[in-house]
Amino acid sequence: MSLFDLTGRWAIITGANTGIGQAIAVGLAEAGADIVGVGRSAMDGTADAVTSTGRRFVSLKADLSDTGEAKAVVERALAAGASPDILVNNAGIIRRADALEFTEEDWDAVLDTNLKSVFFLCQAFAKAAVARQAPAKIINIASLLSFQGGIRIPSYTASKSGLAGITRLMANEWASKGINVNAIAPGYVETNNTEALRADAERSADILKRIPAARWAKAEDMVGTAVYLASRASDYVHGTVLPVDGGWLAR
Repeated sequence: MSLFDLTGRWAIITGANTGIGQAIAVGLAEAGADIVGVGRSAMDGTADAVTSTGRRFVSLKADLSDTGEAKAVVERALAAGASPDILVNNAGIIRRADALEFTEEDWDAVLDTNLKSVFFLCQAFAKAAVARQAPAKIINIASLLSFQGGIRIPSYTASKSGLAGITRLMANEWASKGINVNAIAPGYVETNNTEALRADAERSADILKRIPAARWAKAEDMVGTAVYLASRASDYVHGTVLPVDGGWLAR
C-alpha cells in the first residue's frame, strides 16, 4: 500500500462547496478517501466530482459561525454512516476595513467562524478519535497571515495567527494519543476570498511581483500537501504550519 493511499478513510472537509475546500475534497477522494462535505450552501458540484472518482460523498449543511453546529458535525457525520478519521478545517470568512474603522461585529463574525468554531470542531473530532482509540489527522487551513500582519484585515489576521497557535497546542496535547494536528498556510490563491484583491489592479500587481513563482496559486495547488498531511507519510509530523505560497515567505 502506498504511503499516500487513503483507501478506507473518511474525511470531513468544511467549506467544501468551492475553492480550496472543493479541491481538497476531490483530491482526497482521488487518493481513496470517502468525503463528508460541510457548509452553508449546496455542494452539488463537489458531490459530483467526488462520486465520479468512485468514492462516497455525504453532504452536511451547517452554519459554522455557530459553535453549537460546529460541535455537532462529527456526531452528524457518524449518524450518516461515516467514520471520520481526517478533518480538514477549511471554512473561513474575511472582513476588510482599516483598523481605525473596524467594527466589533466584523471582529466577532470572523473570530467565531475562523477560530472559535474550528477549535470546538477539532475538540469534538479528537474526543471521538480517542474514544475509539483510532489514529486521526487534523489539517487546519491557516494563511500567510499566520506569519505576517497584512493590512485592512485585523480580525482575519488575528484568527489565522490564533489558528497557528492552537494547531501547535493541540499537537502538543494530542500527538501521544495518535492524532496528528498540522496546518497548511496557502499563499495568494484565486478564490472568492481574494476577489477584491484581484479586482484592484495596482494591489494585484504588487502581490504578483513579490511571488517568486510569478503567479497566483490555484486551489488545486493545495491538494498535494493535504494528501500528504492526511496520509501515513506524515505520521511523524506534528504541529507544523506548512506554507504553500509560491515562495512568498522566502522573499
